[in-house]
Formats: sequence, C-alpha cells, structure tokens
Amino acid sequence: MELTCRERGDELLKSGELVGIRRRLRAVAPGHDLTTVIACAFDHRTRMLPFILTDTRMAPAGVRAIGAAMVDSGFEKTRIVLQQWNRHFRPSQMQLDGRIPDLFMVSSMGLHLEPCRELIRDAWRIDPAQRPLIIAGGSLSIYQPYRVFSNDPADPASADVAVTGEEYVLLSLLEVLLAVRARGEPIRSAFLRARDSGALEGIPGLVYAQGDRGGLAEELEDTGAQRLVADLDELPDPVPGYRLLEAPSRGATLGLAALPANRVRKLSPISCIVMTFGCRFSCPYCPTPAYNQRQYRFKSGGRIAEEMGRLHKEYGLRYFFAADDNFFNSQERALDIVEGLAGANFEGKSLGRRIRWSAEVTVHGTLQMKDHLPLVRRSGCRALWLGVEDMTAALIQKGQSVDKTTEVFRSLREAGICPMPMLMHHDAQPLYTRHSHYGLLNQVRLLRKAGAASLQVLMMTPAAGSKLYEQTFTSGQVFESVAGRPVLPHMLDGNYVIASSHPHPWRKQLNLLIAYAYFYNPLWLVVALLRSGSNLALKPAGMQVVGMLGLVHTVRRTLGWVVRLGFGRIRRLAGPPISPIPMRHVDDGPARQELVQVDSPD
Repeated sequence: MELTCRERGDELLKSGELVGIRRRLRAVAPGHDLTTVIACAFDHRTRMLPFILTDTRMAPAGVRAIGAAMVDSGFEKTRIVLQQWNRHFRPSQMQLDGRIPDLFMVSSMGLHLEPCRELIRDAWRIDPAQRPLIIAGGSLSIYQPYRVFSNDPADPASADVAVTGEEYVLLSLLEVLLAVRARGEPIRSAFLRARDSGALEGIPGLVYAQGDRGGLAEELEDTGAQRLVADLDELPDPVPGYRLLEAPSRGATLGLAALPANRVRKLSPISCIVMTFGCRFSCPYCPTPAYNQRQYRFKSGGRIAEEMGRLHKEYGLRYFFAADDNFFNSQERALDIVEGLAGANFEGKSLGRRIRWSAEVTVHGTLQMKDHLPLVRRSGCRALWLGVEDMTAALIQKGQSVDKTTEVFRSLREAGICPMPMLMHHDAQPLYTRHSHYGLLNQVRLLRKAGAASLQVLMMTPAAGSKLYEQTFTSGQVFESVAGRPVLPHMLDGNYVIASSHPHPWRKQLNLLIAYAYFYNPLWLVVALLRSGSNLALKPAGMQVVGMLGLVHTVRRTLGWVVRLGFGRIRRLAGPPISPIPMRHVDDGPARQELVQVDSPD
C-alpha cells in the first residue's frame, strides 16, 4: 500500500520551524538532563553483494542525523550504537553517565526487523520502573510501524512509540513530553500521561498503542503523515553525529566514552551525507515518491561544501556518498550544488581536489547534464550510480535505452567519472538472448564494454509503501516458504528470489550469480590492471577485488536457496502482511498503513 500524502499545499513545514524547535528545546534541556542511546539495528545475514564492505565502513546517516539533532537541541548525553560494529550490544545492560538512559531509540530498515525486535525485547528486560522510553524509527517504522508493537502474551515487548517521519517529528514529541513532565519524573511516565490525555494527537508522524492490557497493545493510533522540512539547509549540522559513535566492541555494555575523533576515519572512511531528497519518476515498485509526498528538496551548494570541509577537517573524511534519491532530478538544483562545491576553497586549496563524492542518478538525468559533466568532476565527483534497471526499458521507462545508456557511460568516462550501473532482474527477462539486448548477460556485457566500474543486479521484490506492494502478494507471486524454510525479513533485499511467477524460479536465482560471476572474475581483474594507466582505470580494478570477495559471500548465502527453489515445495502468500493489531487514525478514519486482511491459501 502506497503511503498517503498530506493535502496539496500542506506537505511542508513553514520556513524556520525546524530551527525554531531546536532553539526552544535548548532553552529547556538543562532542566531535564536527559540521557539517550540510539541503536542502529543490523542483520549480518545481509552482508553480500552489492553492499559488502560499505555496509560496515559507512556509519549510517539516519542515526547520525538523529544524534546530531539531539545534541543541537541541548541533549549532549547521547550515544549511537551500530550493530554493524557492536553485534553483542544488550540494551538491558546499557548505562550512560552512570545510569540507565531516559530514552532508548531503535532505528531499523525492514531487512533488519529481527535484530530490531530483539533489541526492543531486551530493553523490556529492564524493570518497568526504570525502563527508558522506547522509540522506534527508520524505514521499518515509516512503512510498517505495527511491526515494532506486540499483542502476543508470549512476546509482549513493544516500542512505546514509532516515529514515522524525520527529525522534526521526534523533536516535536520531546517538546510535548518535556512540557508535561514533572521534576524528576521518568520520561516514559510523562509519555504515558501525554498519550492518554490526547496531547500527542496533534503531532503528525507518530504511531503509538492505546488501551494497553498488561503491556500488550490493543489498538494502534496513527497521527497521520508528517510535514516535511522544505529547506534542507535547516537540518542540524552532521558533524556532531560522529562524536557520538560507540567504539566497536564484543561486549554487551557501553564504553565509558564515545569513539575518539582520530578513529572515525579508519572505521568509517566513507561519509553518507544528505544533498537532495525526491525523484521525478513514479516507479510502481519504489516507495520513495510517496514518502517525499511528490516533493523535491535540496541543500544549497554552500551548505554542502561547508559540511564536507568540516567533516574533512575534524575527522579526516575524504569520501562522501550522497544519501539522495536522484541527484540530477533538477538540473538547476544540481548545478547550484556542483558550482558551490567546485568554487569552494578549503584551507587555501580547492575543495574539489581534497574530497571525492558520489551520488545516485538516472540515465535520463545524466543525459540532461551531459554538457556539465566536466564541472561535476571539478566539484569532486568521481563516481555516479545509475539506475539503469533495464536498458531496453521493458521493465520500466525512465528515459533510458541501449543507445542513451552507452552514450551516457561514454560521456561520464570522458569527463573522468566512473559509471556504476544498477540493474533489476525480473521474470520476463532471460539470461541471454540472440540478436537482441534483452537478456541479462547481454546487458551486463554492454555495460562492461561501455566502461562500467561496478555492477549491481537485484531481483524484483515487493517493497512496502510502493504501488505494486499489494498486487504482488494478491497475484500469488510472493513466497511464504520454500522447501520448509520460511522467507525471513533479511531475504527481502533483492538478493533472494522470493517473489516470482516464473515456472522455474531457481533459474532466476542462478541468473543473479551468473551475472555477477560474468562481471567480477580474475580475468577482468587482469584486464583492468593492464589498463590501469590512470586513476579512472584503477577504480575498476579495485571494484573487481571487492566484487569477487562479495561474490564469495553471496554464493555462500544464496546457493542453498537455488537448490531449495529447484527441488522444494513453494508455498505462496495470498495477501500482504497486515497489522495483527487494529490501527486507526486519530480522527477515527483508517490509518495510512492499513491493509485489508486476505485469507491465506490452503
């Protein structure tokens, strides 16, 4: 089910509201002395292509943004724990500033549902009188908030509230709670009073339980879609977020101090930063347009240059990846950013010569920016991830074609920028075709010849919040189990064939491995090394090494699934997962994530 948007004209916050709420919170923060632990849930079973290595070498932007917002609002006693680095962390044993934290926040993607639930479950082991207020966030809470609540007496652990929006929603929640909190009162107690009195109903972007029965959620209340911050320059400075990171450890508890600044670059050499949000395309398999309420938001080039310069100065960070949806979505805004970066100076030297950045774009957008690609490179860009999807546009039409894609790749390479294609495999696409470019290997070969430095190939899977989500289930494509093995959340990353109408789905799974092996192999590593007369040529050689390493992990994790798909019985779902807990909007209408129950097949 695609997320509903606010009424036209009411999608955005008024200018200055995000800055204003941080200022108001700073004024009251000293009187409350809150301590906060923010955990990023991570399932290590997702460690394979195409994200291997970067998944543990790039501290996620989301939890850093929340941490930075807390610090900028006056709550300095905040720590960020990444399960990528601290897989044995146990909330029941955490202490910060010598005491159990007041707030425990869990950020999770849908892929990482199981470790997210375990973090909440472990936090529930804390005595209720001392238990922190448990706040869930991240894309899991945005698209499927009911998953962080429970009405099961055998497993009653639930978040107290799910934030289904961005920083402003969380800060609005804190502002209301601190306004009603009595001196010395646990913040969770203040939350329960505010919830029961209806004080939270005016904060769009929350889901919380009503009518608790012994800790069990009887009904979920949804306050509706958030209002989005329009000007991304209002976002908090990301620099403080790195000061809050917990150092890697095999222990269950928190360290006495956060990660030292001089270790940040070693552990997280790639910095994920926000440049733009939004995309002009409305691909039916993608939830991004609805989440952004059809809005396109951006930071100014000057603000981005300032952030990169400070992150480089304070932590030595040099490599940046833009956490955007389509960087070339607007030529005017993209030019504003790259001109700002190209013209920026840092300690007497051009910033574009000190830093390297990359982003996600489309073939159509890159073709529009063709004449400006040399300027893009001067700004520090050295790689662009292109959503090619299917070069023949049989899957989705985003202005791409074989000729346009090869032209874009040639233009990128001439400008000194590495093209990094992203493909999507689907039921109708064969592994290889004669006398056409439709086959998967045909397209991989074309991309490699055109100069692709890396490759991403994922299978089409149902994405919560997208237009096709319900239809994919009701059409009987989605697997419930294969050969007795249930399809688990971590398998929804596109590396596993878990939704298919193909008569032999094992072939689709094998096709993914063959495509990766065709692109990443010792032969092409040697070829890349022989051509390594320039920095641009060295990149493919390095990506070959990373790709072959990732392919080993991918084969190890998915080859057994090929066998199960080939010989085991496949049970299919008749409908999408729905909330086992009734959900309603605060105005008594349907919740924005509500789905209709569909009977399962026999």
